[in-house]
Amino acid sequence: MTRHTAHRSGGAGYRAGLPVSRREPDALNYRWILFDADDTLFHFDAYQGLRRMFERHAVDFTQAHYAQYQEINKPLWVHYQNGAITAAELQTTRFEGWAQQLGVSAAELNEAFLLAMAEICTLLPGAQALIDALAAAQVRMGVITNGFTALQLARLERTGLRGHFDPLVISEQVGVAKPDVRIFEHALAGMGDPPRDQVLMVGDNPHSDIVGGLAAGLHTCWFNPNGHEVPDGIAPHHQVRSLPELQALLLG
Repeated sequence: MTRHTAHRSGGAGYRAGLPVSRREPDALNYRWILFDADDTLFHFDAYQGLRRMFERHAVDFTQAHYAQYQEINKPLWVHYQNGAITAAELQTTRFEGWAQQLGVSAAELNEAFLLAMAEICTLLPGAQALIDALAAAQVRMGVITNGFTALQLARLERTGLRGHFDPLVISEQVGVAKPDVRIFEHALAGMGDPPRDQVLMVGDNPHSDIVGGLAAGLHTCWFNPNGHEVPDGIAPHHQVRSLPELQALLLG
C-alpha cells in the first residue's frame, strides 16, 4: 500500500483519502510508540466470544442474537466514551436482558464473557514480530486502551506481551476513555512527559485513537486494514494497512 501522510492541521484543507506530501520520518524517529489494543494488536471477535460464553448456558447464540446485543452494546460504548456512564455500568447493562432470561446476574454473564474473550485471544498478523523488532531497537512502548482491566491483563499475559508495555493505561482504571485527552495526558505523565513529536499513537479507531492522539499533541498512525476512507476532519500523520507495513515505516 502507498503510505498516506498528512500534515496535522485540525482537518482544515484536508480531503479524506488524499495524501499530502511531506518527508517520511527517519527510522527510529519516534522514541515512544503507544498502541491501542483491540483490533490493533489483538483480534477482537465479540461474536465468537459471546457464542463461547452462551454455550456454557446451553444457548445457541446466533447472528440475530448478536445484532440485538449490539443494539444495546454500541450506544453504551458511546455513552462510556463520552463519560456518561461508568465501565461497570456498561458491562452489566448490556447483559441485563439475558440475565433475566437465564436466571443469573448480569455481572456473572459479563465475567464469563471476558473470560471467553481471553480464551480466544490471538495476536494480529505481524504483531509479535513488530513488538520484538521495536524492543530490539530499544523503542519504548505503551498501551492506551478503552478495554476492561481484567480482560486486557489476561490477554497480554496470555500472549506474552505484558512485559513489553509500560505504561499500560486502561480506561477502566483511569476513569476516562479515549478520545478524552486526559487519558493520553495520564499516559504521558507516566512516560516522564516526553516531547510530543517523539511519541506515535497507533490505533484502528480514527474517532478515539487518532482524534484523541492529535488532541494530546501526538503524532498518529491509523491502522486501517480494510482501506476505509479517512473520516472528514481527521488527519492522521500516517496510515498503514498491516503491522508489517508499520514495522517497515518505523524501522526501515
